[in-house]
Amino acid sequence: QVQLQESGPGLVKPSQTLSVACTVSDGSIATTDTFWSWIRQPPGKAPEWIGYISSSGNTRYSLALKSRTTITRDTSKNQVYLALRSVTPEDTAVYYCARMSATWYYDYWGQGTQVTVTS
Repeated sequence: QVQLQESGPGLVKPSQTLSVACTVSDGSIATTDTFWSWIRQPPGKAPEWIGYISSSGNTRYSLALKSRTTITRDTSKNQVYLALRSVTPEDTAVYYCARMSATWYYDYWGQGTQVTVTS
């Protein structure tokens, strides 16, 4: 079964870049018609979609976060990365990576990693 594991810094200072990695096991991020997504959930709020990178390397981003977001991948390491620039305390959230298949549902999720933006 596909496993996803996020790793992040825990704490990030305002104005810095928030960088999170997602390591995928027992499945390939290059598998046809898969979309490797980042979703975050601030405390007490609904989940928010950040963006994805597809199996072919195409990216899409939330309109709200597009100007600050870059999603990349390393197929040799089977990892997906999120970089969110110029963070503020409002970016504090649990950050998840998740796979979306051709069913258009998120069928696999990581456990999430808490990232707190504070000085």
